Amino acid sequence: MSLPGLLALLALPFVTLAAACGGEAPPAESPHPRQPLTGALRDALGAKAGEAKDAGAPDRPYSGHGAGSVPKEVIAKFAPPPLPEDVSRTFQSMLDVRAPSSGRLSPDGKIMYLTWNVTGSNQLWRLDGPQRFPTQMTGGEDPTILREIAPDGSFLVLSRDRKGEENPGLYLQDAKGGKLTTVSHKPGVQSELQFVSDDGRFIYFRANDVKPNSYVLYRYDRTKNEREVVFDQEGIWAIADYRPLGPKSPDSKLLLQKEVGGDMSEFYEWDTAKKALTPLFGQGEREDYDAAYGAKDGEIIVRTPHLGEFQRLYRWDSAQRKLTPIVPEIPHDVFAFGIDRSKTHIAYSINDNGYTRIKILDARTYKDVTPPAIAKLAGDHVRFGASTRDGRFLALGVDTGKAPQTSYVYDWKTGSLTSWHVPSTPEIDTSKFAMAKLETYPARDGTPIPMFVRRPDPSKCAAHPCPVLVHFHGGPESQELPGFSPVKQAFVDAGFILVDPNVRGSKGYGKKWLHAADGPKRLDVITDIEDVSKYIRANWTEGGKAPKIGVWGGSYGGYSTLIAMTMFAGAYDAGASVVGIGNLLTFLENTAPYRRILRINWYGDPERDREALLKLSPITYVDRVSSPLLVLQGATDPRVPVGEALQIHDVLQRKKVPSQLIVFADEGHGAQKRDNRVLQFGHILRFFTEHLLGSK
Repeated sequence: MSLPGLLALLALPFVTLAAACGGEAPPAESPHPRQPLTGALRDALGAKAGEAKDAGAPDRPYSGHGAGSVPKEVIAKFAPPPLPEDVSRTFQSMLDVRAPSSGRLSPDGKIMYLTWNVTGSNQLWRLDGPQRFPTQMTGGEDPTILREIAPDGSFLVLSRDRKGEENPGLYLQDAKGGKLTTVSHKPGVQSELQFVSDDGRFIYFRANDVKPNSYVLYRYDRTKNEREVVFDQEGIWAIADYRPLGPKSPDSKLLLQKEVGGDMSEFYEWDTAKKALTPLFGQGEREDYDAAYGAKDGEIIVRTPHLGEFQRLYRWDSAQRKLTPIVPEIPHDVFAFGIDRSKTHIAYSINDNGYTRIKILDARTYKDVTPPAIAKLAGDHVRFGASTRDGRFLALGVDTGKAPQTSYVYDWKTGSLTSWHVPSTPEIDTSKFAMAKLETYPARDGTPIPMFVRRPDPSKCAAHPCPVLVHFHGGPESQELPGFSPVKQAFVDAGFILVDPNVRGSKGYGKKWLHAADGPKRLDVITDIEDVSKYIRANWTEGGKAPKIGVWGGSYGGYSTLIAMTMFAGAYDAGASVVGIGNLLTFLENTAPYRRILRINWYGDPERDREALLKLSPITYVDRVSSPLLVLQGATDPRVPVGEALQIHDVLQRKKVPSQLIVFADEGHGAQKRDNRVLQFGHILRFFTEHLLGSK
């Protein structure tokens, strides 16, 4: 992941997300053998006309995504009910334990701009010096994120979304604050910053306003308030980096990235003066590449696993057209890298079994020049942020696992490391938070599966043995990480052990592990979801009694939850699915068009892999459900359509399985607004307390 991509990721609010997973029916030794196909699967495979539907088939067909895909009265019917006061207070208090993003510095290093959710949604704040009182720059209910600061520091480029639709607009604001000026914001269109020219005149951005599954690259002229097309070949294009053709030239060489699948890219160079496109690397490989121009002409810094098992940093020479490693080979991924505009330093982070470490190279010699002050920073995660354009100042974030992230700034000129703000922990002693401990459990084929475990004090377990909540991450190619989490601590404080597995298909453990679950191959490893419950029941007993186990997650984690409750019915005693996929076919048919292109390599092709997708769909096994299930969904979700939740709920209601559906009318792929986050997590805790402990 390059620096712009990393910053976009770090700017996202915490939500329990994931995507879609699938899996094969358990082998013969499983206590939950395969049952006959339900009507849903039989119909999808092409049942004969006139044949009666089975009880498992959904009655509610749907089309498209977003709030407009279902009637308003349906959304209103499933609005979130109020929480018990004690549960609401718990999460209100925990959401006050927070810190802003690591921030971006003005060119002179005197002002830091931060994304912070103090008002209930992410907004922009300004610090006029270390430990100064913050000034709010933007407001309202729409999440707003800083994307760039003008080269001279005079204006800011902001991104603003509405109701979780993930169709952000692009805006300008004076660096001192004030009204926003629209660069581009259209309904149903994503407008995303690519870069600001060195003279500050041009704003380069991309938008899918011509076709929903293709992006045009534009250049907005601030002096004329006009935009022009820079590049409009069909595809999911982005600008990874740029090199001006001259000090006063309006033209540049653009390093273009074309996404051809999830974590699969090709790179090209586009000469804006000659209108010439030159292929560089990745063409036809379907491999993961991230890249940025290096310090020398004809040089590109590349992060890829192409030549080995793990992500590594390389130098690509345009003359020799080959990759040469610039960092040592280690059994860990280089998770992200960034190079400042002055091409002075290359910062990169290492994913060390889920823990984040950083190193810094000289951009010309590739020698390790990590300052001792940075090397001494300790925690679960030490992350780099943005550099000023001249490379003098570097923002850093440190997560100790015991407190919200603290932001620092390193000054390369003076060698000083300065803390810029103190996180908020009102009325709560975070030193008593449970640290995530790295453990493993065995899959049925003997493969050790990593998991992070947070345990309460044994005297504070909600029951004996202590009940367990297994939380699956999103993606599907994401990775569960240790680190500070007030939300997870709320479940630990309630007396639950919290388990975060990284099943096969997760990032951070090499290429083989990551691609073990691609498409139909997921059938071979989907049992990782059941095996963690089998391990816990067999090994975490007390007095010969196995603990109660709940399962939850969002997006792909929501899908994993649904698989756990359907295909592996009986493995878990209750489940809570947040924006989870119930049917991989209807999901791929109705998700946002650009996402469909980027998801097929993870889940499977709807035509070529149709039967496997159905075998991997929770709806196929919904007749097996016997334990309570909570389903939460955002109405405006462009990734997992609200129809996925409705069709699962229909069948559960018909089967009279204890279940509940909650739909947030003003949220998309997971709750972002503070009040909705309280409701989302509060209802999950309420549900598990009721169904695992027998209390309300």
